[in-house]
Amino acid sequence: MDSNVRSIAKAVSYRILGSLSTAIIYFSFSGRAKEAVGVGFVDLVVKILLYYFHERLWNLVSFGRQRPPEYEI
Repeated sequence: MDSNVRSIAKAVSYRILGSLSTAIIYFSFSGRAKEAVGVGFVDLVVKILLYYFHERLWNLVSFGRQRPPEYEI
């Protein structure tokens, strides 16, 4: 299971990349840099929160996890 800090770090790094692409796409359609930055910032904050809670919920699900080998003594 990932720690809370690791989940936050993953969310932030991924969203910075995603929000930059969102701002660039918005700017390419609108030509308005100030609005593109605003949209990118809102996207960053909202999706970091969504990603964090999504990660924490998946930590409660055992689907697809491999169990460590059991050792007999």
